[in-house]
Amino acid sequence: MRRRSLPTFAVLLTLALGSLGAAPADSPPPLPYRLADTGGGSQLITAEAPDAASTTGTVTWWERRGGRWVAAGSAPARFGANGLADGATREQGTSTTPTGLYDLPYAFGIQEAPAGTRYAYRKVNEDSWWCQDNASASYNRWVEPRPADCRVDEAEHLVSYGTQYAHALVIGFNYERPVRNRGAGIFLHVNGRGATAGCVSVPGDAMAEILAWADPERRPHIAVGTSSGPTAITRL
Repeated sequence: MRRRSLPTFAVLLTLALGSLGAAPADSPPPLPYRLADTGGGSQLITAEAPDAASTTGTVTWWERRGGRWVAAGSAPARFGANGLADGATREQGTSTTPTGLYDLPYAFGIQEAPAGTRYAYRKVNEDSWWCQDNASASYNRWVEPRPADCRVDEAEHLVSYGTQYAHALVIGFNYERPVRNRGAGIFLHVNGRGATAGCVSVPGDAMAEILAWADPERRPHIAVGTSSGPTAITRL
């Protein structure tokens, strides 16, 4: 029986590994490893668009397993009708999704929380509004009922968005210390008919899956950005 030469065996082994789905040696590491900051927790959501003019991209949720970042799920995403803009300089009313790394303060929805939800979950009712009035003391806050200093045409009546706000997570953009005219009411929510007014949206089943997966004790954050350029997600 003729013995196979070592170089030939090595080539065949390489081909076999490739057929099993082994990653090429020059493939980039998973996205969380390429970010400057992941928020310090053991869960992370990334929302990545091809470029700043894009209205679509990908949301992926990641978790630390055995000391490594592993993708737990992924879904197609939608962004603002006018694309994405640097969260540090974004202006309100531009229909752009702010880029940056943000915490996720709490969840809410018109429907009941999906089974397994561990986040604090606020149920929307007829008196639930999100104030976007720059002159209001409640700027960028859930209000219930709507206060007199928050004009009705400068607030979102949450119950009116039966599809989008069936389930949602508040994105902590401009939330802790709101800057006037920077923007208000930025959420991760269920897809509507098309691009958003500045939020990130995903299909309804993906949103339910994210809420059942997210664990506030693991301090999840969301990183929003583009594949390259000044708003690249890897700059976060």
